[in-house]
Amino acid sequence: MSKLSPFSNDEQRWAAVLRRDPRADGSFYYSVRTTRVYCRPTCAARPPRRENVHFHSTREEAERAGFRPCKRCRPNEPALAERLAAAVAKACRLMEAAEEMPTLEALAEASGMSRFHLVFKATTGVTPKAYAAAHRAQRVRDELGRTGTVTEAIYGAGFNSNGHFYATASDLLGMTPTTFRAGGSGASIRFAVGECSLGSILIAATEKGVCAILLGDDPGALVRDLQDRFPKAQLIGGDRGFEQTVARVVGFVEAPALGLDLPLDVRGTAFQQRVWQALREIPAGSTASYTQIAARVGSPTAVRAVARACASNPIAVAIPCHRVVRNDGALSGYRWGVQRKRTLLEREAAS
Repeated sequence: MSKLSPFSNDEQRWAAVLRRDPRADGSFYYSVRTTRVYCRPTCAARPPRRENVHFHSTREEAERAGFRPCKRCRPNEPALAERLAAAVAKACRLMEAAEEMPTLEALAEASGMSRFHLVFKATTGVTPKAYAAAHRAQRVRDELGRTGTVTEAIYGAGFNSNGHFYATASDLLGMTPTTFRAGGSGASIRFAVGECSLGSILIAATEKGVCAILLGDDPGALVRDLQDRFPKAQLIGGDRGFEQTVARVVGFVEAPALGLDLPLDVRGTAFQQRVWQALREIPAGSTASYTQIAARVGSPTAVRAVARACASNPIAVAIPCHRVVRNDGALSGYRWGVQRKRTLLEREAAS
């Protein structure tokens, strides 16, 4: 059975107009008999008298009835959120194509946004500099996997000097470039497997930070998953000090009110990095839809790509992909099982 729209009758639509409900944008438009204009439900103009208002399903319907678009809310143009997302997406493409990070002034001019830095951060969850760094990191990974030498990869990724690259290589890759090309050979990863109310849990970390938190029913399967991720790394059983990290993660799973602030070693594509950063911005006890996350990362049409990035997240709970739900609020697939997702959300809501 399809879910009824919260704006399915005129009484609900009028209430949405009075409170300027952003959820109503695109669901309907309203026209004013005395001014002969039509508006979005979120129009900032003073609300008209109810007896002068008529509702329309589409802007085309309102215009056929002889009404012209309001000059304040511009209902005949894309919504403000869509315009900002498109501008941010344009800036992202510009940074991706540039050999050197463009200045904020150049990005603002190209995207048509005077308050570029603030809008970019609010939309994507990261600063322009952080986005450019994530994209550069992915270019380095791609080039290291494709080229014959590290030097070729350096210049193929857009670095104009060896020194500049090696100064940032550890932050970009989590290890030296030679070790990265060898599939993690020589890198040391500490790990431990424990039990919690959600089943088995594996926590792994490099020197840089936690690189995996995996949930499941079979401890052996979790260890094999870790081995597949780092086929040539040296996996070392966690010592007593590492057990404190495990205890913090398990404690957060059982009681989300404790909070969890761990250094992370997050490795993924530039797009995955943007999505995962946006997930970390969702407060405990709250949820966001895949569509909302797509808009926040500057790619409003990439809803399926957002879902894939959530499914690829290797760091459960610390990167809270369990807080992403469908547009109707229903729980969708979760890499570690929908029941675990439901339990995590219930605990966060209760705390």
